[in-house]
Amino acid sequence: MRHLISIEDLDREMLTTILDTTQQLLPIAERRIKSAPTLRGLVVCNLFLEDSTRTRISFDIAAKRLSAEVINFSGKGSSVSKGESFKDTALTLAAMGVDAVVVRSGSSGAPVQLANYLDVPVLNAGDGWHQHPTQALLDVFTMRQHLGQLDGRHLAVVGDVLHSRVARSLIQTAKLSGMEVTLVAPPTLLPASVENWGVRVARDLDAVLPEVDAVELLRVQRERMHRAFFPTTREYAAEWGLDARRLELLKPDAIVLHPGPMNRGVEISADVADADRAVITEQVTNGIAVRMACLYLMLAGRTEGDHRE
Repeated sequence: MRHLISIEDLDREMLTTILDTTQQLLPIAERRIKSAPTLRGLVVCNLFLEDSTRTRISFDIAAKRLSAEVINFSGKGSSVSKGESFKDTALTLAAMGVDAVVVRSGSSGAPVQLANYLDVPVLNAGDGWHQHPTQALLDVFTMRQHLGQLDGRHLAVVGDVLHSRVARSLIQTAKLSGMEVTLVAPPTLLPASVENWGVRVARDLDAVLPEVDAVELLRVQRERMHRAFFPTTREYAAEWGLDARRLELLKPDAIVLHPGPMNRGVEISADVADADRAVITEQVTNGIAVRMACLYLMLAGRTEGDHRE
């Protein structure tokens, strides 16, 4: 795997390889010494030009558990904030001898640009409204843990699809896994092109819940909204939020996922967030293992003398 910029870069075989590798790496977190020497001597740069806590820390831990050295580069307070171009930042990283770059940016397409500037692997940690592939991979891995074979299973993706790179990546990954996908959202929070996505679209959450095996609740991304997409958060919660009553509509083995951070009381009630069938903290744990798997598949086998092309 040269780069991971979009789920569209993967086929079914590569997806299975990533998920199987994740399963193999997951036990490292349970050891007393939580590391393996796999990437010792290699340098991974976390280039985060957009605010992030969970994803940045997850990638940092993932690289360190594989014994890579990590450089954390933030846009704030850096040369980028002083006006340096994205290309010059990339060339600076190349001159420093990094072996892979994990990039997060508010601009869609930034990871593609970076891959054009560098001759090392680039891993997309989220770009604009475009893609967030490792979030989708960890979500599907978590579903596979609980549901087993995903072919024929049914996933509901609920909420702010319009602004969500998570939704775009997850829909592609779920379909690649053989799942059926239904989107449930107010019409104002659905992209105009959604009819071309190969998914079912519904508005009545109560009618959809009994049919599905998993529910992914999307955060209402108010920081990306520049106009009113729904009247009030109270109305949103009443129409599209998952509360205790709606939780009872799900199948007994159905699970609830959320990419975080959660807006408790909006897309998810506090009692649902803390319920046994909510696997949100498992997603965080699995996220580290998925990112370890991606770094491993990109970098394993490269040594100090021969890893650059």
